[in-house]
Amino acid sequence: MRKSVRAREGVWANGRAPGGGGAGSARGQGGERGWEAGGGRGGERRGGAGRGGPGRDAAAAAAAAAAAAAAASGNLEKGKREPANGSVPGRLRQRRRRPGGRDGRGGGAAAAGGRRRGRPAPAMPNKNKKEKELPKAGKSGKSSKEGQDVIEPEIPSRKNSLLSAPASASSKVKVQIPPSVVKRDKRQNSSRFSASNNRELQKLPSLKDVPPADQEKLFIQKLRQCCVLFDFVSDPLSDLKWKEVKRAALSEMVEYITHNRNVITEPIYPEVVHMFAVNMFRTLPPSSNPTGAEFDPEEDEPTLEAAWPHLQLVYEFFLRFLESPDFQPNIAKKYIDQKFVLQLLELFDSEDPRERDFLKTTLHRIYGKFLGLRAYIRKQINNIFYRFIYETEHHNGIAELLEILGSIINGFALPLKEEHKIFLLKVLLPLHKVKSLSVYHPQLAYCVVQFLEKDSTLTEPVVMALLKYWPKTHSPKEVMFLNELEEILDVIEPSEFVKIMEPLFRQLAKCVSSPHFQVAERALYYWNNEYIMSLISDNAAKILPIMFPSLYRNSKSHWNKTIHGLIYNALKLFMEMNQKLFDDCTQQFKAEKLKEKLKMKEREEAWVKIENLAKANPQYTLCSQASIASFPVAMETDGPLLEDVLMLRKTVNEEARQAQKDLKKERPMVRRKSELPQDLLTKNALEAHCRADQLLSQDGR
Repeated sequence: MRKSVRAREGVWANGRAPGGGGAGSARGQGGERGWEAGGGRGGERRGGAGRGGPGRDAAAAAAAAAAAAAAASGNLEKGKREPANGSVPGRLRQRRRRPGGRDGRGGGAAAAGGRRRGRPAPAMPNKNKKEKELPKAGKSGKSSKEGQDVIEPEIPSRKNSLLSAPASASSKVKVQIPPSVVKRDKRQNSSRFSASNNRELQKLPSLKDVPPADQEKLFIQKLRQCCVLFDFVSDPLSDLKWKEVKRAALSEMVEYITHNRNVITEPIYPEVVHMFAVNMFRTLPPSSNPTGAEFDPEEDEPTLEAAWPHLQLVYEFFLRFLESPDFQPNIAKKYIDQKFVLQLLELFDSEDPRERDFLKTTLHRIYGKFLGLRAYIRKQINNIFYRFIYETEHHNGIAELLEILGSIINGFALPLKEEHKIFLLKVLLPLHKVKSLSVYHPQLAYCVVQFLEKDSTLTEPVVMALLKYWPKTHSPKEVMFLNELEEILDVIEPSEFVKIMEPLFRQLAKCVSSPHFQVAERALYYWNNEYIMSLISDNAAKILPIMFPSLYRNSKSHWNKTIHGLIYNALKLFMEMNQKLFDDCTQQFKAEKLKEKLKMKEREEAWVKIENLAKANPQYTLCSQASIASFPVAMETDGPLLEDVLMLRKTVNEEARQAQKDLKKERPMVRRKSELPQDLLTKNALEAHCRADQLLSQDGR
């Protein structure tokens, strides 16, 4: 009896249900031990096949106890799996091994085999990772009556995991948990710098306080010290002491390299280039300003770099380094190479205009000092333009790059190379069709005019390209085209003007007739340009017949009175050029107006005939009652008919004089800006910025 109680207590203590004794119990226990020790399913089946049947119940109870123990210990909640050998927890294994007998042979052998091997049975080679994990998760599961395993689903420990289905469908059905909506943090527009791990800087002695023999070593130490990066975005108030140490070191080196000679020795070159690269070359944030025509550079505030107190000094130091009389390009070309230039060009997409200004001056100095990099720089700038025109239509540094190119084009040797002509026709001219033309148009027009001053034979393809890209619905862009066209006409050769005057003045006639008063006004200002008027005077026989109808028609019908005065001024100039031609154009216009009246009369008569034929139809009465009768409206003429040429001359002279008086009284009309609140910090930072070229000119170099 005492043995029986002890046996039962031992069984309960080991997590097993009490067996019924006999052969069945022995086989059940042996099978359970075989499963625990790594014998796997075979051991359980052999043990569970006992005659009494309690062995299966004992194995099931042991498995349930194992699952409960694991859940209690938190293993399942933490996503932990059972041990790799498929056994239940250790405290369930710590039981007395019974001597193997006839009834417990199978389980004992399985148990011995499992312990001897000490590892699970090899997995099938064609199973994927998910299928391999499922049996491991279910080895502590319950056995069914048929002796097959029922694998319980593993509790997922991470979000968006796949729920494991039962074993019969685990390889077929996978239920995807919908991803939870995660609220993203607000994007930081300033550049993200990878802050250095060790940011505690030691304040080094001043360069002027050490002997000349030690200055080079100290200079290199300060350069390496300035390679430490700080966080100005997520925690701007951190490391203020060390930030000030770096700022003071940069400021001191700027003064040192500016006012001392023979300080740029050969060991300094790699240190300077490395320091510049570490501080400057980074991934720029996505642009926060809108693209295309929505962007207004006069109203949309740029995003300024948070780390500018350090960046400005690094740029200034590098510019002083390039401008120093001690600078030797033959040594520097080992370090300022194509990769360096490419990374420098990528920074032109920065939204901070102060940084783009320094980049412009820096790249221009590199272009001037490194002859071997010139072709590569032009090629990479072309690639930026191609990507901007045909892919992204957004880049913050197009104006600065065009400004650099303007000075480069100015230095082109004559005759122009074919490469440069292709650049004009394939790169510069297509830049006119981008929506955000207003951002960089002055620099673009300067580049185009520079080409025409170098080679006047390019005038015809340039003007024809402008007429091809002429805007149809965007009036501010049309005004920009008129500005550029006048600059081209200022430098055009008379022989080239003859080639393009007819299509050019047909477009100007459309502009004069534009209902947008700024477009019409800008086109009529051409008649205030003396050189253009001399070209028109030499070719008045071709130009006046093209312009006269638009000028006269809008002298009365245009809604803006300022336009009336400008038109009368243009007519007066035409009349003074060639009185006979002006009279001929007047008579011709009168004849055309009469033809228009005759055509209108014929059209009305044709409609009357059609209406009379319709009245003869029996259904005419029904149709006329069901619909509203409409009569042709007499079209107003575009102005009074020219009954007398002398009267026109008198009118033109009087109106032109009156227009000149009105122009003196009235202020020129300008586009009123919207009253948007300005960011005072941004405004003050931009006003305090000193241009890079001004910094260099202050030193007298």
